[in-house]
Amino acid sequence: MNVHKMPSRNYKDTDEANAETAVVLLSGGIDSSTCLAIASSEVHKCIALTFQYGQRHKIEINAAEKIARYFYVEKHIVIPIHLGRHVESALTTECIEVPKNDTDDISGTDIPVTYVPARNTIFLSYALAIAENAGADYIYIGVSSVDYSGYPDCRAEFIEAFQRLADLATKRAVEGCPVTIRTPLQHLDKAQTIKKGIELGVDYSLTHSCYDPDEFGRACGHCDSCILRRKGFEIAGVSDPTMYSR
Repeated sequence: MNVHKMPSRNYKDTDEANAETAVVLLSGGIDSSTCLAIASSEVHKCIALTFQYGQRHKIEINAAEKIARYFYVEKHIVIPIHLGRHVESALTTECIEVPKNDTDDISGTDIPVTYVPARNTIFLSYALAIAENAGADYIYIGVSSVDYSGYPDCRAEFIEAFQRLADLATKRAVEGCPVTIRTPLQHLDKAQTIKKGIELGVDYSLTHSCYDPDEFGRACGHCDSCILRRKGFEIAGVSDPTMYSR
């Protein structure tokens, strides 16, 4: 049974003048929503950041808006960028079919066609600019090296490299107050992430994972993201609230 508690506005009791702020990348899926829950439990203020980058559907953006409201974020910024017009991915063009798997084995070594070129590099760059402008201390991103579908920009090595870039690229860092990138899910699989989210009160019925939902918004159940989601809930022993078309 999926039991969730409503989160409080601020988990961390702190003086407003010394309040820490985080920019949290929020796509509306399991990982980013859990990441927001963790950030909300660790810092005083959260700014959620979502991108309209040319996805095939806007359901995940609607989910992100619901999650942002659920966790009472300080601000939810939705940024439109035209990435989908210029890069080819199954997530941004109807010309490339979203692959569907008949088994739970999605551990292939090839980078899948659902990879969006440089997506996390672009997202983190925006987050870094917003964090510096807002005086934020941290950027939270829900990447994982365990259940990551083979995307190269979800690996710890990539995050470490971007942290080095951030330490060189910003006025704050040069003046001794760098923005720190936090990846609390880096070494967690989907089941562990779900268990952590349940502890922190995430309502997973608000989230969306499917790459190829039908016209009613129901998840396909067979893309890589759906398979990882279903398997995660099953292993975690938690009821999956997702509506699947089949």
